[in-house]
Amino acid sequence: MNDGVLAVLYLSFLIWLFIGISILADIFMEAIEQITSKSELVSIVDSDGNTIHVEKMFWNPTIANLTLMALGSSAPEIILSVADTMGTLGEIPSELGPQAIVGSASFNLLVISAVSILAVEDVKKINMVGVFATTAIFSSWAYVWFFLVLVVISPGYVELWEACVTLGFMAALCLIAFSCDKCHSSGESKEEKRMEEKRLVAKTAIRLLQKKFGTKALLEVGQGIKPTLARNVVMSDADIDNIN
Repeated sequence: MNDGVLAVLYLSFLIWLFIGISILADIFMEAIEQITSKSELVSIVDSDGNTIHVEKMFWNPTIANLTLMALGSSAPEIILSVADTMGTLGEIPSELGPQAIVGSASFNLLVISAVSILAVEDVKKINMVGVFATTAIFSSWAYVWFFLVLVVISPGYVELWEACVTLGFMAALCLIAFSCDKCHSSGESKEEKRMEEKRLVAKTAIRLLQKKFGTKALLEVGQGIKPTLARNVVMSDADIDNIN
């Protein structure tokens, strides 16, 4: 075949592979979201001294984003790197693994962040500056450490202690980010805590309605598609007690 035909065939096959990866990544991300959405109904005392019933997430949002959600979104390149490494055991590994990880991380850091900001027209602000700063510092340090390991400390090789230190950086990131999350929560003013409590109560109410009437019915009510259904959405006394 001539080069033009081969180019079309290779491009078509590559697109087919991308579609397959996209489908698998979506399924994996849905599973991760299902895991991180696990919650339980608990009773807490609000800032006014009243007892309210809200949902308590099993996973801390900061830790979930840094571990499970990151694993789900980066699963394709992680699997690619692991497969390449396992296939070259005892040999000189190829450059595919490091290039896939660095390329993906750079794309997420630069392109995805920019598109996410441009996609939201409202005014944006950083809610947890400490968590954001911690993530930004560790993200930048990752490239510096990658350069030091492969170019300065042990050129062309990754030694065992370097791998252990790299894994330790991940644990340090989660620990520091979690601490910043807790410091932010404890430093909130009374008005901010009251607003957060109202948000949690409203979220709990929506979740209870969703469990009772289904997601589709709740979305139709919110969009005004079935106003008659909205009048029929009557919560029981137990539901009202649950959301105070």
